[in-house]
Amino acid sequence: MSKKLNNCDHSCFMCRYAGRDWWENIDIRRQVIKAKKGQQIIDEGEEAKGVYFVQEGLVKVHKRHGDKESIVRFANKGEIIGHRGMPGDKPTFPISATCLENCVLCFVPFDFFKKLLRTNPALTYAMLMFYADELQVSERKATNQVHLSVKGRLAWSFFQLEEKMGTDNEGYIKLMLSKTDLAAYVGATYETVYRMMTELVTEGVIESVDKCVKIKDRAKLLSYSKS
Repeated sequence: MSKKLNNCDHSCFMCRYAGRDWWENIDIRRQVIKAKKGQQIIDEGEEAKGVYFVQEGLVKVHKRHGDKESIVRFANKGEIIGHRGMPGDKPTFPISATCLENCVLCFVPFDFFKKLLRTNPALTYAMLMFYADELQVSERKATNQVHLSVKGRLAWSFFQLEEKMGTDNEGYIKLMLSKTDLAAYVGATYETVYRMMTELVTEGVIESVDKCVKIKDRAKLLSYSKS
């Protein structure tokens, strides 16, 4: 990662809920870092020393399962990474995090972040809601693995990604994702995801251009995500 930078726009999850009164202290304790596309920020199993907030760019949060990778979620501007490593006397990160784009991140050590949580009820409440939402999505993905076909999981994932990332002026989800990463997010092989993508395009349910996807037939895609 690059050397420390001097600018911070205070737009991240932490600054929004901690409030302006804490910005000066945050500026003293934080470290703003540049990371390049493909660079790994967190390595699963390493000692956890603090949390990261995305200022610019997109990060994938992923886990290893043998020789396979599973993408837990994507973190974009303002979002937190590394919070799962916070508990325990000798905390380690249970996940990895890798930049999908050139990124600017803000890092703060756990001791300071825990102090913010103890003294800022709004931030504590926001973290509680974030954990609850993250757990709900995680549980839904686990349920999908059992009850949905790969096409169904793919359909659900497109709705999930559209809600999180938003769409551009032409209706494409604002996420350029390789089929390898999409397969890791869906929980299927590359070959199966490629085949299901082709079927959905042929059926006119989605449109795929340069790694970007647009939902064209919402009703049909929704039916797949519930079957």
